[in-house]
Amino acid sequence: MLKIRLTRTGKNKFATFRVIVTEHTNPVKGKALEVLGSYDPHSNVITVKEERVKHWLSEGAQASPTVHNLLVDKKIIEGKKVTAWKPPKKEVKAEETKTETAAATETPAEQKPEEKPAV
Repeated sequence: MLKIRLTRTGKNKFATFRVIVTEHTNPVKGKALEVLGSYDPHSNVITVKEERVKHWLSEGAQASPTVHNLLVDKKIIEGKKVTAWKPPKKEVKAEETKTETAAATETPAEQKPEEKPAV
């Protein structure tokens, strides 16, 4: 299956991207069938060959979620944006939550007084 996706170019800590068409099994920095344009996230400028993008989409290529959202912003294709990225959920340990909820539900009368060591 063909994908329209981004490949990173540019310097360290100053990324720019190329919009390419490639086979989905190829590595991200691998060989591209065609370079369709570029994207600069720092100035939020995307330049693409609209006719070629529409051609590849009509041939059955699918845009990655990020490229899809960029093309919708540029109004090259119509549709709703898709979720491209979600932050990972923080794992909460089960033991910590049990002790926190148990301590929060106890009333002061139910709490046990601390025992003093015998002298």
